[in-house]
Amino acid sequence: MWQKPTSLAAALALLAEATSRPCVIAGGTDLMVERQLGNAAAPDAWLDLSAIPELQGIDAGADTLRIGAATPLRAVAGHSGVQARWPMLTASAALTGATPIQNRATLGGNLVNASPAADNPPALLAYGAELELASARGTRRLPVAEFYTGYRRTVLGADELVTAVYLPAPDEKARQYYRKVGTRQAQAIAKLSLAALYELDAAGNIAVVRFGMASVAPTPTVLPQLASWLLGQSPSAVDPAALRKQISRDIAPIDDIRSTGTYRLQTAARLIEESLAGIANT
Repeated sequence: MWQKPTSLAAALALLAEATSRPCVIAGGTDLMVERQLGNAAAPDAWLDLSAIPELQGIDAGADTLRIGAATPLRAVAGHSGVQARWPMLTASAALTGATPIQNRATLGGNLVNASPAADNPPALLAYGAELELASARGTRRLPVAEFYTGYRRTVLGADELVTAVYLPAPDEKARQYYRKVGTRQAQAIAKLSLAALYELDAAGNIAVVRFGMASVAPTPTVLPQLASWLLGQSPSAVDPAALRKQISRDIAPIDDIRSTGTYRLQTAARLIEESLAGIANT
C-alpha cells in the first residue's frame, strides 16, 4: 500500500492510525541503494512525504535558520542565506553524493537514516542545531546531539516525523571549519569528517568550541571531553601530543571496509590540528 498525503496533518493522522509504522520515504536515495543490495525487505506499507508543502523550504532569519525536513540537499547547498552564515552546512550538503542524488536526497532523510557516516550531522552538531519532531499528539524539539541513541537508532517515535531543522545563527566572529575525508573527492562515503566552530575571547583564547564528527563512533559525535579541554587555550599553543590523548578519550574508531581505526584516530587529530592552525593564522 502506497500512501501520499498532501498535508502534514494527514501524514500524522495516517501514522497515528497505523498498527505498525510504514516505510517513510521522501527522496528515497538511501532506501533504493539498500533495496538494490538486498539489505532491505519490502515493506507492507509506504508513506510518501514528497507532496507535503510544510516539509519543504528554507527560511534564513536574522537569528535562526529553518529548513523543512523534506528539502532537497541541492536546495540547501545552493541557498545564498545558508552559504553566507552557515557555510559548513553548505559544504556538507554539496558533498552528499552527486548532483542527481542531491536533487532527491533530503536533509531530514540524511538525519533519520542514522548512519554514523552521514555527511550533514557533523555540521548540524557544530552549529548546535535542533530538530522539530511532530506527531498527532503534538510537537517537540530537541538538540541533534540527543537524537541518536546508537548505531542506526534514534529517539523518533513510531508515530513521529522529523518536520524541520533549526540552526541558531553563529556569532559573526565565529571561525568555522569543515572537511570530509574520503577515498575520492566526490561521491564517497566519509572515512571521517569534521565540522568545528570556534569563538575566541578578547585575549585570543578559545571561549566557545563545538565539534561534530562522523565515522568515528556508532553515532555522529561532538567530542565532549576534547571540547571541554580546549576551552581557555590559545589555538596556536595547543600541544599536539596532549590533544591526541584527549581525542582518544572521546572516540575509539573501528576497522571497516573503508578504513582502519588507527587511521581514523590519527586523521581525526590531524583535522583538529588543521582547524586550530586555521584560527591561529587569521
